[in-house]
Amino acid sequence: MPTEYKTQVLPADAAGIALAAQYLRQGVPFALPTETVYGIAADAANAGAVRGIFVAKGRPQDNPLIVHIADMGQLSGLVAAVPERAQKLAAAFWPGPLTMVLPRGAGVCDAATAGLDTVGVRMPSHPVVQAVIRAAGGIAFAAPSANLSGRPSPTTAADTLADMDGRLPLILDGGPCTVGVESTVVSLAGERPLLLRPGAVTKEQMERVLGEEVPLSGAILDKLKPGQTARSPGMKYKHYAPKAELTLVKGDLAAFKACLAAQAEQDAGGLWALCFTGEGQGLPVPALEYGAENDPAEQARRLFSALRELDARGARAALVRCPAARGVGLAVYNRLLRAAAFRVVEL
Repeated sequence: MPTEYKTQVLPADAAGIALAAQYLRQGVPFALPTETVYGIAADAANAGAVRGIFVAKGRPQDNPLIVHIADMGQLSGLVAAVPERAQKLAAAFWPGPLTMVLPRGAGVCDAATAGLDTVGVRMPSHPVVQAVIRAAGGIAFAAPSANLSGRPSPTTAADTLADMDGRLPLILDGGPCTVGVESTVVSLAGERPLLLRPGAVTKEQMERVLGEEVPLSGAILDKLKPGQTARSPGMKYKHYAPKAELTLVKGDLAAFKACLAAQAEQDAGGLWALCFTGEGQGLPVPALEYGAENDPAEQARRLFSALRELDARGARAALVRCPAARGVGLAVYNRLLRAAAFRVVEL
């Protein structure tokens, strides 16, 4: 059971940052904003502190965490090597929403890496993250998203409190996250780069920087096979899920409406639609909108809030308009695919 706290939600001002830095030094997990989602932070070298993250989330301990840094100098000890590909991607995308999986160094505990010989590292662009690390004397922290395991990730302090109230002593409020889905994760620990989780830094962008193909891991669009190891967060079968049962629907708006109408005739109530901006009013069931069809960055920003809103509205099930699985849209599709436990209808 997690330690019971009286959770404080404090602004990410000088006093809040100082308190967060104190907790980081003391090995006490707390929550803070990044540009992607809110996360639970603890000293990446402190096994006891990192185990506290898993307890607060109810997270399986075979699911590795990402280590967050504020400057390139912190890589020393965290990773065993910084290959040329990593240097190129860091120059292009750090600080920012890109995690690189590299050979692990001695400065990160087993609990943070799930015992793997690699570690995922990123340098967030959010000023609160950088301020906390510097105020704590340069302590790199491990952090997953600040939600109960399996639930939609939080993109506001209020959503973080909904899951973490009583489980953490502090939530720093830095306002809504600007990206809205977790960082891109690319493995650079093998002979070729491999995209493990899509995000705001796209496959195409990385390929332009590296001058070579960045293949997709099969686990982005499919389930991990029995015996396969999760080399990145977000590779498990079901993730990011609201209580409502989601089904992705591939097809145009007319086909989506027909599918909703047919489902509503058989439904006992509680069926909702999750659709693109401007589509909700013409549907035969209540609807929430999660961004414009041609704006995957907006979809990413609004997705997790929309999934949480389905639960707040009492939705029992929802049919979801399927985003285009390219660019940032691949990240949105990946999150929805796992939130729906791979239920997809093609019309």
